[in-house]
Amino acid sequence: MIRRTFLTRALGVGGLALLPGWLRAEPNQHAMHDMASMGDMPGMDHSLHAAPKLAAADALPRGMALRELPKLANRSNQPGVFSGELIAAPTQVELLAGQPSTFWAYNGTLPGPLIEVREGDRVQIRFINRLSQPSTIHWHGLPVPPEQDGNPHDPVPAGGERTYTFSLPKGSAGTYWYHPHPHGHTAEQVFRGLAGAFIVGAADDPLAAIAERHLLISDLKLNADGSIPDNDSNDWMNGREGQFVLINGQHQPTIALHGPERWRIWNACSARYLKLSLGGHKVSLVGTDGGLIEQAQELQEILLAPAERIELIVQPRATGGHVALTAEVYDRNKMGSVAAESVITLAHVNLASGTPAKLPALLRSIPALGPSTADKRVVFSENMRMDNGQHQMDFLVNGKAFDMQRVDLTSQLGEVELWELVNDSHMDHPFHIHGCQFQVIEHELNGVKTPAAYRAWKDTVNLRPRETVRVKMAQPFKGLRMYHCHILEHEDQGMMAMLEVT
Repeated sequence: MIRRTFLTRALGVGGLALLPGWLRAEPNQHAMHDMASMGDMPGMDHSLHAAPKLAAADALPRGMALRELPKLANRSNQPGVFSGELIAAPTQVELLAGQPSTFWAYNGTLPGPLIEVREGDRVQIRFINRLSQPSTIHWHGLPVPPEQDGNPHDPVPAGGERTYTFSLPKGSAGTYWYHPHPHGHTAEQVFRGLAGAFIVGAADDPLAAIAERHLLISDLKLNADGSIPDNDSNDWMNGREGQFVLINGQHQPTIALHGPERWRIWNACSARYLKLSLGGHKVSLVGTDGGLIEQAQELQEILLAPAERIELIVQPRATGGHVALTAEVYDRNKMGSVAAESVITLAHVNLASGTPAKLPALLRSIPALGPSTADKRVVFSENMRMDNGQHQMDFLVNGKAFDMQRVDLTSQLGEVELWELVNDSHMDHPFHIHGCQFQVIEHELNGVKTPAAYRAWKDTVNLRPRETVRVKMAQPFKGLRMYHCHILEHEDQGMMAMLEVT
């Protein structure tokens, strides 16, 4: 029996057993929530442990004008220095009338405040942890030394604080974000609200004259009483997807496009894939995770895996008109019994009538990384096993679950390496590596090799089932680095490993 069939049948007889072992071992913290989350499983006594009902899909207000992301104030008066403070703490927000929800937020805002700096800046962020759990801040995609990157080895305890300090070199302009990274708590801290955008600007930006708009996309799972439920067994298996998909914390906002705009878009969802479409209106892809690409790519839709970012130029059209920004159906091969997918409306966009902006033929040069002098192979896999008579789901890297004390791979500082990323499993997994951008060389699926469509800097790339993706990278700092699946529930359950750079 293949694992997918076995897993589907296993869900019908005991979904709770599929929760990760470390979670089931902490009954005082999680047991009642876990039992409540099993209310929709066959065979459960609903009279004793009925799960709270989820809020209706139309429960949140819609159609408000898209608001800008709040910005983190710079407390420094020194040129070239950005100094700010981020406080992680519970905060109450009333999304449902008369039903306040308790989120965990940076500085009380959802999403957290946007940090805007420039290449060459020195960044100093004081982090204060007012949660009941240890936490960190991981500067996702940024070229930050390991000891400043919020690794799970450097937790800030509940009630503690620390200051992150790093400089951003020339060439690092791009669209990044920040979020917690304490092992075993990352998924919960993010789905309860902890994430924010980070932009590094360039002095010689060829698109500086085009107005910018920022769209940080997240999703929210919300009960009808306003509470945020813990993960259930399906969330732990497939990754959490809420019934509401939000932009800048708003449900289906309205966007008025008055002329050409540069959209920076973040997929800050824990597990949701976003196959973005603007109603057939063509847009120009100009940037990915690590900044501008070489030449604009015209497209009508693009897939954004969890943690990926893009920059688009959205142009007016001669007749103006209304279109919807949607997430089209994408089959990421979830396991078990899951609901049918449908198109999700993210925002309503009013297009201006006007003249499109002329884009440079060359946005920037991206030299190809030279010949590789070392090879790495990373294999993502899933495993079903029996644990004390119960079915247990494992998410593995090279056949092993994450161990904080184990170094899995080693690299030499500055050495160009070819990494072969393999998905030996039944569902999509996005690969992410800390502190380093890479270039995708090719994809291989069913024996067919497809070269990358364009050269770009990336820190996250999706792996389809049975797909191999080859990338080149060179590590810019010595120290310990994480690489992992960016479906956060899979990361927390062990689909993560460590690289030591010497």
